[in-house]
Amino acid sequence: MQATAERTERAGAAEMLVVDADVHVNDTPGALAPYCDEPWRRSLELLAATPARYLAIPGFSPGMKLDPPIPGGQENRSVHTAAEMRGELSAIGVDIGVLFPDNLLLFAPIPHIEYAVALSHAYNRWLAAEWLDEEGLYGALLACPQDPADSAREIERYADNPKIVAVYLPTAGVDPLWGHRKYDPIFAAAEAANRPVLLHSVTLVSPAFPCQLDQFENHFGRQMLSHSFAMMANLVSIMHTGVPARYPKLRVAFTEAGLAWVPYMMWRLDKYFNEYRRLVPFLEKRPSEYMKERMWFATQPIEEPDNAADLV
Repeated sequence: MQATAERTERAGAAEMLVVDADVHVNDTPGALAPYCDEPWRRSLELLAATPARYLAIPGFSPGMKLDPPIPGGQENRSVHTAAEMRGELSAIGVDIGVLFPDNLLLFAPIPHIEYAVALSHAYNRWLAAEWLDEEGLYGALLACPQDPADSAREIERYADNPKIVAVYLPTAGVDPLWGHRKYDPIFAAAEAANRPVLLHSVTLVSPAFPCQLDQFENHFGRQMLSHSFAMMANLVSIMHTGVPARYPKLRVAFTEAGLAWVPYMMWRLDKYFNEYRRLVPFLEKRPSEYMKERMWFATQPIEEPDNAADLV
């Protein structure tokens, strides 16, 4: 009977459509340079000649690496072509992958507006040209918080491309947070194009929220807080300015921050909505209702209790 149950479970998994909503491409300066406008193409060509570092490329992926190198652990690895990506995903049973950047997870703190715009255009062109022809590979367009009006035009430019299925909102070090009304052009364009916006964070020491990560002596402490705190802060930001009410067809997803914080935030937002409702009269529903109706939360990296039933 146990063997029969196991066979049935395997058959059910084979029939299930598996979507990985958070797959990262190897977006190096050298790869993006041919798609970048001058004069910034030359900058990417110069960066391509510097020694490769993971999520720590000055002027491109501006991380602050504070920890000494420690031997052991897993080496960073990636794929370099769409065909390789398709093969790797198929090997682990993933039918559909939604592609995000890797280095440009750290895009939001780049201060030079014209350069940031050119970089976002280059990434979007490169993504569309080199990664989306393979079956089952789809892309998330890189939005540029440094210039929301330009991002709105980018969303409109790719609105007819069926392989561009979402708009990626860089979340690490974004300032102001995504609920600020300066970003309304991005939300309006995404809603009009029927594309969800996807927030994705990464551990980053920055004066922007989540702040004071510099207080932790090692990456263990910083990683514990950075992703989920960034998502919680941006969720509250989006809610407290009424983004879900002002854009009633906009869908929002939060990726790579786990799940355990989500019910906590539902309960806490509802509690203070009940207490301070007159401060947010534009919210026509409880925050938890907006979250259940039009917000999604990717599972990875899911928190795993000792008893898996507790998670259920």
